[in-house]
Amino acid sequence: MSASPAVSACLVSTDLAEVSPPSPESLVYGFTLPAEAVSSWVARATTRVVLQMHGLEEMADVAVQVVGELTACAFRLGGDGPVYLSLRWWEGELQVVLYDGHRRHVHPRLAAACDERRGDALRVLGCVVEGAGGEWGFGEAREPGGGTRMWAVLPWAGAREFAAAGVGRA
Repeated sequence: MSASPAVSACLVSTDLAEVSPPSPESLVYGFTLPAEAVSSWVARATTRVVLQMHGLEEMADVAVQVVGELTACAFRLGGDGPVYLSLRWWEGELQVVLYDGHRRHVHPRLAAACDERRGDALRVLGCVVEGAGGEWGFGEAREPGGGTRMWAVLPWAGAREFAAAGVGRA
């Protein structure tokens, strides 16, 4: 039996020197974080690196503050399970979405009390996002498995101006 040469139908790029840095339009990342204290640090550091790589470093301080507030809230109120963080650039805005495992309460008064508690926990987030001209909110996750979905949308110009004013430094 003779050995045949290895042949692959998959293209393999060996010249990475010609690869240009990613643009904001290709910013789409998602990752799961374990329920550990270090996860908030990992989420903030990853967000900063991703934004720098995509040429959005001018809004990094504000985005890192937002990610930090969302992850802190998730680990405080979301239970012991992991959380999922998504970063996406869409039409000049950074969309940050975080899912935790805290399911919506069936009883209306418990649901209202829980919503009030989460809103209070996100007070700083609200100030930062609104100061940057963005939007934020939370509600029941529509995905299978339930839980809570928290989100913030940061327009590039507003986040950049807010960061330049020295507010929202993480």
